[in-house]
Amino acid sequence: METNSVREASFIGSSGKEMAQPALTATQKNAVAVPKPAEATASRGGSRMLKRIFSAGVLLPVLAGVLFLGLWEFEFFHKIFDLKKYQLPLPTAIATTMRDNFSMLLSYTGYTLTEAVLGMLVGSAIGFLIALAATAWPRWGSGSLTLVAALNAVPIVALAPIMNLWFGDGIGSRITIVTATTMAAMAINAYKGMATIDPLALALMHSYAAGKPAVFRYLRIRNSLPYVFTALKINATASMIGAIVGEFFFSSKGLGYLLSNSIKVAKMPLGWSCIVLAAIAGVLFYLVVERLEKVFIKWHPSQRK
Repeated sequence: METNSVREASFIGSSGKEMAQPALTATQKNAVAVPKPAEATASRGGSRMLKRIFSAGVLLPVLAGVLFLGLWEFEFFHKIFDLKKYQLPLPTAIATTMRDNFSMLLSYTGYTLTEAVLGMLVGSAIGFLIALAATAWPRWGSGSLTLVAALNAVPIVALAPIMNLWFGDGIGSRITIVTATTMAAMAINAYKGMATIDPLALALMHSYAAGKPAVFRYLRIRNSLPYVFTALKINATASMIGAIVGEFFFSSKGLGYLLSNSIKVAKMPLGWSCIVLAAIAGVLFYLVVERLEKVFIKWHPSQRK
């Protein structure tokens, strides 16, 4: 008697005889995997994105920022610190000023950001070369680290007038200021990365009869990359500070120049617009460096999830 659980299907084998083969049961048919449609994958990806957006690491800072701006807009800080609106403009006034002067502010932001990026690249490159020299020739190169640290100890407000006097009011003076500001962080961090290597790794390189250039290329420089990107992230914000402070003293363009003039003529909403754009540019600059770090040192444990 044929049951519902098992049925036999007949087919012709290679010998020409009719052979029996059990067919799939209803349970087995239901167990067959059915490919999920693209809509299900998209919805799952969307749900993951929503979870990421509404996670505590994103939602709490957003709520804190909205609360801060709300208290500012309703003059909470004005009442606490006894401030007038001309001393601390409201966020709506700053936003209106940014909208009315958008093209000028965007141009000045690009000018200042160019000074910061070029100065950071030059300063970081010089600092890295100093770290290489200090590692390759410790007796002679370590003195250069002391000189760089001494230069970094000089305040920017004292260094900026000298650089402006030497290089004029062009972009070169601010690039030089940023260069002097960013050398020390790169030199000290890169030197630490090249000097603090695993002795076993160094012994392995020597067992392979690797020369000094090979040790630097495959061991010391590779080991210094996390320290290098740490220095670059420090310099990403320090370079904006150096560029803006340099524009305060002697310049005809840039956020620092506009901020200084706005304060002198009591155009505080325009001055605060410069501060907001400088903060945004600094954050974007930092995020770019952080993204490059994830691309170039994916092998490092700090980049693993």
